[in-house]
Amino acid sequence: MRQLYLGDLLVKHGVLTYEQRDLVLAAQKDRGGPFGVLAEEMFGVSPNAVEKAWAEQYAAIAPLVDPRTYNVQPRALEVINRRQAWQFRVLPLEFQGPNLVACTTQEGLVRALRFTGWRLGHQVQFLICQPTALGEALCEHYPMAGMTPASVSESLAA
Repeated sequence: MRQLYLGDLLVKHGVLTYEQRDLVLAAQKDRGGPFGVLAEEMFGVSPNAVEKAWAEQYAAIAPLVDPRTYNVQPRALEVINRRQAWQFRVLPLEFQGPNLVACTTQEGLVRALRFTGWRLGHQVQFLICQPTALGEALCEHYPMAGMTPASVSESLAA
């Protein structure tokens, strides 16, 4: 598996130049700190750009799952309500010890992480899934009037 580096993704997205990436790497080596924070401080990179690149990096290494065929634990579903599941595009799948395993899409990862970080009292490991698969699984486990599998993709495009 090829390692994706945050700096390379920011260059790919046109947020940093190669030279700026190398300066951030040098600063990171000298004084330490997360690459994204240093890029924000040194070159005014927006937190949203860092989060987008980070989500792409995470999705490249996170397992891909099909939530429609996953053996979802009913106890896991109880940690959030249907409105939260749809609003934050999160499907809790199971508990592994005290930790929750959940899935979301690459595009929804940052929002899902923010939500679970302030709402849930569990460490959450995210698996990545396709928007249509998530929508179909949300319809099955958290049915809600007016929501369809396409609702996940539509909200991501908005």
